[in-house]
Amino acid sequence: MELTNQLKSLADKINQLKDKIETEESTKHAFVLPFINMLGYDAFNPLEVVPEFTADLGLKKGEKVDYAIFQNGEPILIVECKSWKENLTIHSSQLFRYFHVTKTRFALLTNGIQYQFFTDLDEKNKMDQKPFLEFDIVNLKENSIIEIAKFHKSSFNVDHIVNNASALKYTKEIKKQINDELDNPSNEFIKLFANKVYAGRLTEKVMGEFKELVQKAFNQFISEKINDRLNAALNKETIKQKEEQIEPVEEESRVITSEEELEGYRIIVAILRRKLPVTRIIHRDTQSYFGILLDDNNRKPLCRLHLNGGKKYIGLFNENKIEIRQTIQSVDDIYQFEKELLETVGLYEVE
Repeated sequence: MELTNQLKSLADKINQLKDKIETEESTKHAFVLPFINMLGYDAFNPLEVVPEFTADLGLKKGEKVDYAIFQNGEPILIVECKSWKENLTIHSSQLFRYFHVTKTRFALLTNGIQYQFFTDLDEKNKMDQKPFLEFDIVNLKENSIIEIAKFHKSSFNVDHIVNNASALKYTKEIKKQINDELDNPSNEFIKLFANKVYAGRLTEKVMGEFKELVQKAFNQFISEKINDRLNAALNKETIKQKEEQIEPVEEESRVITSEEELEGYRIIVAILRRKLPVTRIIHRDTQSYFGILLDDNNRKPLCRLHLNGGKKYIGLFNENKIEIRQTIQSVDDIYQFEKELLETVGLYEVE
């Protein structure tokens, strides 16, 4: 949890400062060194973090990699940094040359925002062409945080990381292939499904029709899966709230949650889940309004829905947590307030 919070703070810092960062050196000091510190290594201890580490290449002497992280006197990770404005794909060959003349099994190429971790899965002591771990620090996913934690000083284990690197690398490649097929299905992909459901000859015209059908079917399938998981989470939370309800029965019976209120809640969850896990977005119905809270905490209101009177309103909260009502015609109008809802989340992240 501490690492997660630190990474989130660094992401916020990057968003605030990047437009003011002009050079590679500034990128190192503002973005990369804080990341190294988060991994438990003291950037000011030359026994742990060596800047401008010499990596001589045959007859070419004096070649230096930006940082080398040491543990027990041996380099465990070399780091090559670029300006945050630079595209990393054109720089991996430089790190490739450094890799085979050091004893490390891991190399990191970064511009302070994108991070690419390499090892030698394909050929020992020769850096792979593709990274096994890749992430954008300002758009971190939970599974990436789990992998980052494995590089922390307190838990670093070469064999553990290498053994897992193969699965990470190929999983990433498979996901990319799936994404490519969903965006633009290949003939092989279309035939895979068309042959199972269509008895006729797969002419060019039929293949064109099935291309659209395959794309449509997969998009619908993914949407239905997301809705199923969302509804399951909502039902689980509803059951939990009922079990924890401590108000007298006669008070509870006065509060009737309408389907319209639940639909509004689902829309708000769909908006806020970009910044929050679904389990942290809790609804609590009262006689006066339908409240939506962060972590089921009355001191952290996200918004309120007023749908049972003559007019319908959504209550939004400003930086002083004062409710400001906005008129809506239906729950679909909630989408108009996406920006305000996401900004409300930020009020509590800084507390």
